[in-house]
Amino acid sequence: MAKLREIQDITICESTAEMLTKGRKEGVSTSFDRADEMKPCPIGAQQACCKHCFMGPCRLSAKAPYEKVGVCGANIDTFQARGFARAIAAGTAAHSDHGREMAELFLSVAKGENSDFEIKDEKKMMVFAGQMGIETEGKDNQQVGIELGEACLAQFGQQAGHVKGLELAPPKRFELWKEKGYLPRGVDREVVEMMHRTHMGVDQEYYNIMQGAIRCSLADGWGGSLISTELSDIMFGTPKPIAAEMDLGVFEKDQVNVIVHGHEPQLLDMMVRLADDKKLLAKAKAAGAAGINLVGMCCSGNEMLIRNGIPHAGNFMQCDTAIITGAVDVMMVDVQCIMASLAELSKCYHTKFVTTNYRCHIDGAEHVEFHGEHDARAAGIELMEIGINNFKNRGDKVQIPSTKTKMIGGFSHETINYMLGGSFRGSYTPLNENIINGRIRGVAGVVGCTNPRVKHDWVHVELVKELLKNDVLVVQTGCSAISLAKAGFMDPAIAKKYCGPGLAEVCETVGMPPVLHSGSCVDNSRILIALSEMVKTGGLGDDISDLPVAGAAPEYMSEKAISIGQYFVSSGVYTVFGVTFPVTEGTKFADYLFGGMEEDLGATWAFEPDPYKMAKMMIDHINKKREALGIMEKKERVLFDMEARRQLEL
Repeated sequence: MAKLREIQDITICESTAEMLTKGRKEGVSTSFDRADEMKPCPIGAQQACCKHCFMGPCRLSAKAPYEKVGVCGANIDTFQARGFARAIAAGTAAHSDHGREMAELFLSVAKGENSDFEIKDEKKMMVFAGQMGIETEGKDNQQVGIELGEACLAQFGQQAGHVKGLELAPPKRFELWKEKGYLPRGVDREVVEMMHRTHMGVDQEYYNIMQGAIRCSLADGWGGSLISTELSDIMFGTPKPIAAEMDLGVFEKDQVNVIVHGHEPQLLDMMVRLADDKKLLAKAKAAGAAGINLVGMCCSGNEMLIRNGIPHAGNFMQCDTAIITGAVDVMMVDVQCIMASLAELSKCYHTKFVTTNYRCHIDGAEHVEFHGEHDARAAGIELMEIGINNFKNRGDKVQIPSTKTKMIGGFSHETINYMLGGSFRGSYTPLNENIINGRIRGVAGVVGCTNPRVKHDWVHVELVKELLKNDVLVVQTGCSAISLAKAGFMDPAIAKKYCGPGLAEVCETVGMPPVLHSGSCVDNSRILIALSEMVKTGGLGDDISDLPVAGAAPEYMSEKAISIGQYFVSSGVYTVFGVTFPVTEGTKFADYLFGGMEEDLGATWAFEPDPYKMAKMMIDHINKKREALGIMEKKERVLFDMEARRQLEL
């Protein structure tokens, strides 16, 4: 049996370490322990195997990659391209299913068929309708909403033309996609074609496979993900800066602790309202509790944190430890990033573990179906009552960590625009000006998951420290954002301690933290829109690939992450992944991803597990872009303050 790591080698998160220590004393298995016991397959990790037919599986040697081929004659480049492209297709499918569900829910609300939800941001609905090509003049909100819902749904099954969201990219980027044949026709069309092309005996040339994969990834970022984010904002509210608390210390000993974990915001939105329901509160008090404490987890938690400021328990690798507190009365989950082991772990405590989505059933879990399009309130009440009725079953295993951190989240594109320019002069000009004058070196998107193969949270935190020290503004989503929030980096006061002098002064003047929480993993589309706005504002080139920006996913673990990474590279953003990377070094395929792709897209992938080397790679890339723009020389560094903003033309 493999030796388990010492707790101090597993995580830098105090509350996680405390609960892992408790869990080992109580004899329960966690994902960190299983990662030590289950060593990854070295051949599979390098995509040197292929199991896409039943003449194999075939495996090739990473040491001599071109010495042999598979049974069908496919070489190692085909092996790798098939696996990589299928990961992109799977990630796109996950995000598109999410987006489709938001579109179906939105349409039911717009038609007046669903009274459980409402349209909260009518202004954004009108803007997005115009972007989707819908004429709004002379139409009432309901008519616009119905047409918008139908237009969004059509983007998934569309068989010709192109996904409409691509038109929000800079014109030069759109023309590049058009010239190269990268414009996705419809989200589902590209996923299905990618699965077909990677079937045995179809597309067997790595470069051609990747041309389809690039197109498929764009259907995710500028299609399914963008639709999901925009419609979620319209229905649940466009995020604005809001204070919240983060980490396992948010549980309450004398209240019914309810966790919603997953990715679809409609369930948690309903539970937010039910947590204040007088009848449910009365039932909770009758059960001996002081109240109901609703807590988010993972990305659905991120969605409601940035809109409502509800407390957040932690990221993907803290799901085990949340249950180990013994204080969770019910954990309900919907889709994506749900570990099957949580059902069995819950039985070691008193926690009720409940699945709520028809796509996701888990052995050993209870199931209460939740449909946003109908009877959402009734299902929500049933779920809440499971936790209330279970409160009395708490045993003597309750141990709630004291650790919780205050943070500010909610930095949507609209918020950033307003924050920099105000109600009537909203603009990215102050950001661009401070990049041009050198006060801000550049911008980095640090996103993605947490992975038990590496020290929990450490790579995220150390990477961001290095970026801030070098005056790089950081925008975050997903579990990475949770890692930095717990570490205190989403407090405006942190700028003076960790940032270089230029970035620190900008943050202190605007009153913002140097690390901006923009939402869930599907909300990476916000970053695409922000980058496009930087190009549109001017002074930093005419394409996203000209900008002094870089992206990173330090601890990624899912196929969704590969799809996200590829749509950022496809959009012109240099993107670095950590942990491991599914390629065999020294092959044509690896050389294409890490170098040759720049000729097609103006950006490449990179791989580096060390956070300090990763930061250097990103900063070097940002400097290279600054040099190309002619802004590397130090200029007079004058802060673009409020007086300067007043000089902007309306």
